[in-house]
Amino acid sequence: MESRLLGHPCFNKDVIYKIGRIHLPVAKSCNIKCNYCDRNISCLNDHHPGACSKVLTPQEALLRYKDITSKDQTIKIVGISGPGDPLFNQETFETFELIRNYDEQAEFCISTNGLLLEDLVEVLLNYNVKYVTVTVNAVDSNIAQNIYEFAMYNELIYFGKEAAELIVHKQQYGIHRASEFGLVVKVNTVLIPGINSHHIEKIAARVKELGAKVMNIMPLMPYAKFSDIEKPSCSVLAQAREKCSKIIQLVTHCRQCRSDEAGLLV
Repeated sequence: MESRLLGHPCFNKDVIYKIGRIHLPVAKSCNIKCNYCDRNISCLNDHHPGACSKVLTPQEALLRYKDITSKDQTIKIVGISGPGDPLFNQETFETFELIRNYDEQAEFCISTNGLLLEDLVEVLLNYNVKYVTVTVNAVDSNIAQNIYEFAMYNELIYFGKEAAELIVHKQQYGIHRASEFGLVVKVNTVLIPGINSHHIEKIAARVKELGAKVMNIMPLMPYAKFSDIEKPSCSVLAQAREKCSKIIQLVTHCRQCRSDEAGLLV
């Protein structure tokens, strides 16, 4: 396995018992509306990506980081994954700055929809972000338009096919540019039965071509507009993973974490 992947538990199963991570939920707003996404503040028993019990200010995030790391010496990775999109929230960068000033050894990562990744790659490098996860659910706008309701970019709102074309374009350019600048890119893909389940291999091939190092195929958690779509079976998920494993290195130990998780990924 590539050496840069070794130190991040979400990228490398071999270190999940050794290296912990902390997710700091400071990114409230999002610039894309995914049809499966519910970003409502939730209780601790609600376990799905983006869920959190409270959105923190950067100052509160620093206090949480200090508190958790004083008790858990395994924490090495500081991630921001929501509940909105990290790149769409200035609080993300304020949090990185505060933690970097407190702990120079902290390694940062973000999980993003990728709409602003191409524009902000150099900003991420300035904050010593090493790992980026981009959620890519389609590399064809005809499929993407069934997954996304709208996208906001440069103070304009796009709907339908226009939104899909923008998202697909910006995600791919973002992955390519981030990879060129040396960031380690993982792609998350939500397998949505009847929507993109026939398209997963094409996503795998394209993102590898763009420079992504690993891919994580996740089952749909039925929420929001996709609440009536049945979660893919274990066999359907296994088949998709088996096919894509011949194309790109896969992550299969993902827990679809909340945006306020902390500790080891076990």
